[in-house]
Amino acid sequence: MENRIGLSQEGTKKVAEHMNTYLANLHVLYTKLHNYHWNVVGPEFFTLHAKLEELYDGVAEEIDEVAERILMIGHRPDASLADYLKKATIKEEASEPVSGRTIVETLLADYTSLIKDLRKAIVDAQEIGDEVSADMMIGALANHEKTVWMLDSYLK
Repeated sequence: MENRIGLSQEGTKKVAEHMNTYLANLHVLYTKLHNYHWNVVGPEFFTLHAKLEELYDGVAEEIDEVAERILMIGHRPDASLADYLKKATIKEEASEPVSGRTIVETLLADYTSLIKDLRKAIVDAQEIGDEVSADMMIGALANHEKTVWMLDSYLK
């Protein structure tokens, strides 16, 4: 059976599952970015404090877009911290002082993980003709690839 936008409910279920995992990861990442923003110490403080704010502002916008797209394709976005922590592949960090290098290394791994997951989700969305979800995720992929490049450059 097709939904109102012409996509099958069965096909969109898998896409919604990918997107709910991505949504969970975005929420954990959002919190982690705030944590690091508040707890960065050392000579990189000024540079990273500002960059982390830029990153969490971007993630906040993306959270809403992903949740709304899940609704558009006929499913419910997860909306509890408990669900996010169960589904997320990105892990939280303790609230404690942390060096800039550790922050960047951890975020590099997190963004690389998001890229890997998005690539799988894009293929599944394209397989059912959900080009809008695929396009949205491709845009996110491009942003995350740029972030990975910047974080990697910072470490060199």
